[in-house]
Amino acid sequence: MWIHSAKLGVDVEVTPGAVVTRWAEVGDRVVVHPGAVVGGDPQYLAFDRKTPSWVRVGADSTLREGVTLNRSIYEDRATEVGARCFFMANFHAGYDCAVADDVVLANGALLDGHVEMVAFSFIGGNAAVHQFSRSGAVVMVAGVAPIISDVPPYCVVADRNAVAGLNLVGLKRRGWSCEVMRELKEAYRAVMQPVGNMRAMAATLRPDAQSEQARTFLEFFSDGKRPLARPRRGREQGTE
Repeated sequence: MWIHSAKLGVDVEVTPGAVVTRWAEVGDRVVVHPGAVVGGDPQYLAFDRKTPSWVRVGADSTLREGVTLNRSIYEDRATEVGARCFFMANFHAGYDCAVADDVVLANGALLDGHVEMVAFSFIGGNAAVHQFSRSGAVVMVAGVAPIISDVPPYCVVADRNAVAGLNLVGLKRRGWSCEVMRELKEAYRAVMQPVGNMRAMAATLRPDAQSEQARTFLEFFSDGKRPLARPRRGREQGTE
């Protein structure tokens, strides 16, 4: 009979009432608070519970009360959580999510299956992200926002996929130069128009991008199958 057990790193703290299943791999110094479940079965009707699949949590992450991280629906694949993530109470990550390092998810936030989140992003309380959606780096999602589209890097998004400008607070924390910030603002203004083909404009600008950050912003538009979040008409604030 095939047997597997949970893998815990150094100085992991699993508090009373928390559950770390045999399908979990937890990095060093992770804290799992009461009521959290790491490695639970995916909420997927066709799933065979005998399938060997995983949840992996990176070092120095914190999982507060009631956090649930479901394992992959695919054999020998994993739901991935990066290092130094902070998941507040009752956050849920569905099967096959990929959450990068240094991501903060506030109370009650929900990620559906196959969601991708890049580093240094923040999802507000009770926000919900649709399956197969992507969020770029240093994104901020407002609380209670339903997100059903891809969110470009470095942006603030609220309401229903409404981009409200660049995440200037998050970008300043990265310590990037004035030149980088200026190029990002110019790229944002050129691409994130209320009307027009954002993918085509980004492709036109990409060869001339000087900074890695501007290239990252523009390259985001070339991937993905879901619609793109964009500003509502008359709203392009947050770029000054």
